[in-house]
Amino acid sequence: MAYLPDVYNGARAYAYATPLVTGTAAIGRVVALGPDAVVLKPHDLVYVDAVVRGRDDPGAIILMGIAEGMTEGSRKLMRGEWRDATFAEYAKVPLENVHVLDEARLCGSPAEGGLGYGTEQLGWMLQALVPYGGLRSIGVQAGETVIVAPATGGFGSAAVVVALAMGARVIAMGRNGEALEGLKRELGGRVETVRMTGDVGEEMAALKRFGKIDAFFDISPPEAKGSTHFKAAVLSLRPEGRVSLMGGFLEDVPIPHRFVMRFDITLRGKWMYSRADNVAFLSLLNTGVLDVRSIVKVRGTFKLEEWEKAFEAAAGAGRLGELVMFNP
Repeated sequence: MAYLPDVYNGARAYAYATPLVTGTAAIGRVVALGPDAVVLKPHDLVYVDAVVRGRDDPGAIILMGIAEGMTEGSRKLMRGEWRDATFAEYAKVPLENVHVLDEARLCGSPAEGGLGYGTEQLGWMLQALVPYGGLRSIGVQAGETVIVAPATGGFGSAAVVVALAMGARVIAMGRNGEALEGLKRELGGRVETVRMTGDVGEEMAALKRFGKIDAFFDISPPEAKGSTHFKAAVLSLRPEGRVSLMGGFLEDVPIPHRFVMRFDITLRGKWMYSRADNVAFLSLLNTGVLDVRSIVKVRGTFKLEEWEKAFEAAAGAGRLGELVMFNP
């Protein structure tokens, strides 16, 4: 993740106990299993999900190696059994957080029915699963029109790709016109673009040129406080439109209450994604419905001891499909 250095240097003020083996989601190989594993086998290629939930309290949620959550239960998880994450040669993770990847299908030769992914490319799942959780939570359907804003960063551009795979038309909003046009050029005809101008009326007029809009996916960073795009996007929705709130605002955001009430608008918060989202996402990937072979670009692969170089590279790799990986 491009902003990961800011997590560990304190700029983002994430809560976690130290000392800590840091990390995120990962692609790896199984080396040992607990006695209750019935599907996983040693040497399986797997996706390790970093979202750890309490088995007896699903509301106790941590991001392994990143954030200890907001409850006593979540803090117990991260300060105890699941303290350490994946920036290591070996990682201990909950069984339910490990998803088998169909290696023959995903990484096999296209001549033999495979999709030809490199294992490192599969690491992009981390960025794509987050917006998939939000888009799926508001029931995005084929044929719908979805606003994604802001759309040119790592998670925003991933949301555009995923929404297209779900069958939607996407209106991508952003400040950088050149980046928006690059997104449209690379992803094709179901992507429309609207510049964020700082004027709600201008943004609404630009959005409404595309007709009925069904949903709005917000992935705003903390720096977007005060941006006009949020209000413009909500006010541009059709009656019974839906909003997925996945952004990182640190302060309260004004809601156009009368419009939301009068037109039956649904606002739904979503933090990360569920296990069911993981399973459904892997189906999109395995079938080729979500095809990102030409999109995912590995900008660097580093050893663990090269962590400073890796973080520096990650900070500059926040565009569509860009990825920096550790390979111990």
